[in-house]
Amino acid sequence: MDIAAFQATIAATYGERDADRGTAPTVAWLCEEVGELAQAARKGTPEQQLHELGDVIAWVASLAHQLGLSLDEAAQRYAAGCPVCASMPCDC
Repeated sequence: MDIAAFQATIAATYGERDADRGTAPTVAWLCEEVGELAQAARKGTPEQQLHELGDVIAWVASLAHQLGLSLDEAAQRYAAGCPVCASMPCDC
């Protein structure tokens, strides 16, 4: 699945509920999921790590939708490599 399709799927699935919740609570949920990902990265199984990566991506997609921004456009910042030095791998 590409980034834009994923963002559209998350918006269709959770968009109305997440919009009612608001951006501040969405950021809080995202932070909680990042914490769970950190724990899974340290001590979890690959399946747990994959699960938590999916949750983090879903909350990022929800936040982007609430902000009216495109994750696809955000990812373009890194399309040519490092956005600072434009090298791949990064030279800075």
